[in-house]
Order: sequence, then structure tokens, then C-alpha cells
Amino acid sequence: MLAAGLRRALGVRRCPAGLPRARARPSGARQERGGGGTGPGTGPGATRWRLGWARPGPALGFLGALSLFPKDAEEDGEAAIVLLLKRAKLSAMKGELGEAERFLHQALHLAHQADDRRAIVYTYSMMANVAFMQGQLDNAEKLYKAAMSFLLAGDTKEDDNAVLEMSLKLASIYAAQKQHKLALAGYEFCILTLEEKIAKQKDLPEDVLSAEEKANTRLLLGMSLDSYARYLLNINQLPVAQKMYEKALQISKDVQGEAHPQTVVLMNDLATVLDAQGHYDEAYSYVKKAAELAKETQHPEEHMVLNNLAAILMHKKDFLQARQVYKEALKQAEQKGDVASVRHIQEELAELAKRRKGSA
Repeated sequence: MLAAGLRRALGVRRCPAGLPRARARPSGARQERGGGGTGPGTGPGATRWRLGWARPGPALGFLGALSLFPKDAEEDGEAAIVLLLKRAKLSAMKGELGEAERFLHQALHLAHQADDRRAIVYTYSMMANVAFMQGQLDNAEKLYKAAMSFLLAGDTKEDDNAVLEMSLKLASIYAAQKQHKLALAGYEFCILTLEEKIAKQKDLPEDVLSAEEKANTRLLLGMSLDSYARYLLNINQLPVAQKMYEKALQISKDVQGEAHPQTVVLMNDLATVLDAQGHYDEAYSYVKKAAELAKETQHPEEHMVLNNLAAILMHKKDFLQARQVYKEALKQAEQKGDVASVRHIQEELAELAKRRKGSA
């Protein structure tokens, strides 16, 4: 019932007949970090959840399409389509979004020729990802809806992880478009459906449902909670955002461990929302732990965690320590060629200098 209601709200229909093939769009490539923090010291963003935790780029980048396209697809006579999709994924990861579009249109053409529903769904989904990365939200929405229509027209159940992941992507688009009712409906649908599904799966034996499948569903719930938390943070619903981050963090710890890169990111994000509410001591405890783990594990975005740590130290009026941490964050950002972070940290250092002068 929830799923049917969401389908109506999102305008997703079951019948795929006559759906237009996606048109190529100019590729004004725009890389977006998955940030979402507001207020001083939140930093330019951090790594986002990826199911199976392949490391990312932009928010809503190439999330695994779960059961949409099997790993052994080459053995099913789909080698040409799979190769094009792999090339598209690689091009997108390199920021060559126009090239990614070209490969995806070739893949979609072959998928339609073969009448391969799984390939069509997955290709539409990847095209939508690229459109989102380019900032073409309306186009991304249409493409996700096309993928959803093909998916639901088959035998896929409405609580299937692939359907829920696509629903989450649509909710994120509505959040970016400031269509708040649709965004809230989408996030609540995903979270409630996944919680119900996890409760039903809990006691199923291994021969009925594997531990890996159960873990994947929990990770998708974590991803949904994280995305919802970022949205709530952006609309200044801080206490609720905090609860969502706490739940997401617990899932990441349980399933992947405390030292996992995603766990570190969630500690950092939870610190951000606590800091925004003025809970500086609690925020500091989380971000300090995140910074320690980031250093131990050589986290690729350690400089962003350090930036957050420095900002919280500044809010705690520990100006000397904040300056030292900012300097280390700046050094790492420069070494990694992260221009946006370098600029942001320089601005924060200037703000720190003003505060130190004002408190003297």
C-alpha cells in the first residue's frame, strides 16, 4: 500500500510501452560532493554511502543497481552491453560525463534491440545518475521514472531493494528541487519499508536468505537514513537529522565495523549536526574519533574530517589547537589538489584570525 502510494506520488506507471528513449544532453559536467552541511565549519562535503561500499565521487554517483544487472551477465550473452556500461562508469568516475553519455546511449540501443529488460532498467538508471551529476535534475527525474516503470512492469516486487534504491534516488532529486512533500514521502517510504523488511528477514535461516542479502538490506537502510539526514540538515531540522545520523552510524558500525571509511564519514557528519546545535563537547568527541580513525586508515578525505575538527575546536574557543589542525588540513588538501577544500580552509583560517583578535 505504501509502495502504491509512492508510485502515484512520483508519477511512476507500471506500463513501459511507448516510453521515449533518452536524448543526449550537453555535458556541462559538474562534480558535486555529497555535502549538505550548513553553518560554519561544516566543510565542503564528504564521501557518501555506496551500497557494497565501492568508493565514490559525487552524491548519487554510480550506486550499484543491486539485482538489476547480474555480475555474470557476460555469460548470458550480454557482453557488449556490459562492456559499454563499464566504459560509461569509468568515464563518469573520471569526470568525462559527455563520454559516459555516449557509451550509455549505445548500451541503451543494444538493450532495446535485445529486448533485455534488466539492461534497459540499469542503463536508464545510469543515465539518470549522469544527468544528476551534470545538475540536470528534471532530466534525471524522467530517466529514473523510466527505469522504475520498466522495473515494476516485470516480476520485481515493490519492496525489492532495487526498487527502494531507485525510490531513494528520486527522493534525493525532489529534495534538490525543493519539492518537500515528495521528498519527505520518498524518504519515509524507503525507511519504513526497509525497516519492515529487515524485521521480517531477521529470523530467516541462511538457506532461505543469505547473511549477505540481509546485510545489503541493512546497508540500504543506512544509505536512506544518511540521505534523509542530509536533507533534514539542509532544511534546518537538526534534532531529527541527528537521530537519522545516529541510526545510520550504528548500522555502519554493526555491518562494516568502526574503522570502515563510511563509518568515519558518518561520525564526521553526526559531529556536524551536533555542532550546528551548539553541542560542542559531544560534537568534538565524535569528530576527534573520526579524525583518529581517518589517520589510521589513510582515509582519502582525511583533510575534510580535519577541517571539521578544527571548526569545532574554534567553536569551543580553542583557537591555538584549531589553527594547528586547520594548517594540517590545508597541507593535505593542497597535496591532494582539492581546490575547493583549499579555498574553504583558507576562508576558515581568516575567520579564525578574526575570532582570535576579537577575543584578545
